[in-house]
Amino acid sequence: MAILPEFVVGTTIAFSFILFGNAVTQSFMGVPVLLVDFPPPSSPEHAARARLLGRQWPVFWRVGNVFFRTISTLGIFGYGYTAWAASSLAAGGMRGDWRAYTFSAACHLTTVVHSAINMQPINEKLNALEDPKGGNVDSKLAESYARKWIKFNTVRLITPIIAGSVALTQALRR
Repeated sequence: MAILPEFVVGTTIAFSFILFGNAVTQSFMGVPVLLVDFPPPSSPEHAARARLLGRQWPVFWRVGNVFFRTISTLGIFGYGYTAWAASSLAAGGMRGDWRAYTFSAACHLTTVVHSAINMQPINEKLNALEDPKGGNVDSKLAESYARKWIKFNTVRLITPIIAGSVALTQALRR
């Protein structure tokens, strides 16, 4: 094989755990910091804080679009290649069951699809808070949008840890 499957699976497992760590950081540290002492909608300070959240949000969105999407896509292809290599090298010594690597690839695919379908609309609402007069967003719901984002980001926390753990178990099998 031109590309060693062991190298690919090792790198892809590392990607899974990097994604897990990033999701933990965003869900339990980054976004919650933006919500510390967030005023209720009835407060005169609410509109300013909602706009500030809208100005801060593009940093998180860029990470999601550049970092998560790229590494999740590489995860799909990396685990897909490893599954193919495990199925075609059954006698050649590639460790692990190809079906487990396929499952890991499906976990990353789930992450990408979930991000596109469920996370993008929330990202757009949070981003629109910068200029709430545009009419695309209800600034009174700013905090709830961010809390919903944290809740939905749990999928992007769970799927990579499952993918990486399953693949690691297979790669270490004798």
